[in-house]
Amino acid sequence: MFEFPVLFGDIGGTNARFAVQEKPGTEPVVLAHEKTAAYPDPSAAIRAALAKSQVAPPRSAILAVAARVDGPAVHLTNAHWVIEGERIGRDFGLASCRVVNDYVPVAAGAAFLDPAGRDRSILEQIGPTLCPDGGARLVLGPGTGFGAAGLVPYGKQLAIVSTEAGHTDFGPSDAEDFAFWPRLARIEGRITVESLLSGPGLTRLHAGLGGGEMDPKDITERGMSGGDPVAQRTLQVFSRLLGRLCGDLALTFLATGGVYIGGGIAPRILDVLNEGAFRQAFEHKPPFSDRMKQIPTCVITIADPALGGLSALACQPERFAYDGQLWTA
Repeated sequence: MFEFPVLFGDIGGTNARFAVQEKPGTEPVVLAHEKTAAYPDPSAAIRAALAKSQVAPPRSAILAVAARVDGPAVHLTNAHWVIEGERIGRDFGLASCRVVNDYVPVAAGAAFLDPAGRDRSILEQIGPTLCPDGGARLVLGPGTGFGAAGLVPYGKQLAIVSTEAGHTDFGPSDAEDFAFWPRLARIEGRITVESLLSGPGLTRLHAGLGGGEMDPKDITERGMSGGDPVAQRTLQVFSRLLGRLCGDLALTFLATGGVYIGGGIAPRILDVLNEGAFRQAFEHKPPFSDRMKQIPTCVITIADPALGGLSALACQPERFAYDGQLWTA
């Protein structure tokens, strides 16, 4: 149980977003979006965010972080911060502080999404309009890094299964892949999901396809405008690889309830994702191709998909089962 007001934090490798929900049933008040590089530690960023608002002081906190949460001190995967629930709790006089993987709240929020109904304003279906069944759901997202989690019905609860899918090996699967794969930059001798399906991954793909080093934002803008053939092909390859990976993870979780794609990249390349290669790669999973054709794939188009999930975790704690670190005073 969380004591209200509850401080929410969505802490990634580039940005940290904070909000406070004063009591159940109210809308969370967004405090600020801060750059992680601008502050020495999370407490400094939280202090700055709270100073910008007139909300009541929080009594508890739930922080979603872009890292594996497997100890009391959590090191961000793609930034210098170390998140310690005890330190943050003591710094702000909290009764409790919970730290979870950043895709836990995205998965919790996905429990309430309806691709075929009222949520069309915040979801963009890729491929045919399909209705999900009541099975497991998969959430994932390429951004600064790559995150993924499963939402699995278990009795009266929904179990949220965090993963490190972004750090699994990724290899070529067809002649086009085999042609450029040897030119891809490796990280400690490996090519992983995250090394390609992320912002930095766009840069690696662009270089491997003969375009040289380029900022991911420029690749996206030039590829979407159609004026740069290599950037355009980079986005097309990215889309196809993302579709393949989404299909693999959907099979892993038997995610008949749908695949929901967050992160900062997918909403910017919707036209490319809808060209067909994404869905073709997603469905090409013989002998299960017919089953894959029934699974909806959607892009979450709202800027902060974790916020609604954090609120759900705080307001409906009995509905979800998930791992994380908990500190209490």
